[in-house]
Amino acid sequence: RWQKIFTISLWSKLAVFWNKMFLTTIILLIVLFLDAFREVRKYSAVHINEKAVNINTNAFDHIQMKLFRSQRNLYLSGFSLFLWLVLRRTVTLLTELAKEMASHTALETQVINATEAAKKYMAENEKLQEALNEQGSGKKKGSAEATDEKLKKEVEHLKEELQKTSTALHKANNEVIAIKKQSEGLKREYDRLMKEHEQLQ
Repeated sequence: RWQKIFTISLWSKLAVFWNKMFLTTIILLIVLFLDAFREVRKYSAVHINEKAVNINTNAFDHIQMKLFRSQRNLYLSGFSLFLWLVLRRTVTLLTELAKEMASHTALETQVINATEAAKKYMAENEKLQEALNEQGSGKKKGSAEATDEKLKKEVEHLKEELQKTSTALHKANNEVIAIKKQSEGLKREYDRLMKEHEQLQ
């Protein structure tokens, strides 16, 4: 499903600006987080000082209200920054997984085609050997041996290609499994952090 979504032409147009948009959003969230942190420190210090002086109730409530707002902004910007990074990582993993699955399918098709071609050539080789065994003349034997050698070389070549393709398919399978494990670990970490977020709320 994600592979179909990411192959939409709109994404290929937005991909050019994706890194710029990501960095801009990160910088904006960091600035908001630092500003909220500064406000929390400022109003926390004022809150302690004013409480010690015992000023009137309205001013004290006003300071508490500003402290609450700054703390709220701190939590919102902090969790937004964290979730934006998680979203970026998730999109990256999904894209890599989709590419690996596509290459895996292509390699499987290539292995099947190579196997079928090897079987076909081996069957043709056996038929030619039977036909050559029936014809017993000297010149025909010489040309038959040359043809037989050529066919053997082709069969060896096809076997080597089949071996290479099988190795590539095995490697692609391992990569897909590794990416799946990595995405599962990311999902578990995300669930754990969301539980901590709920507990903090």
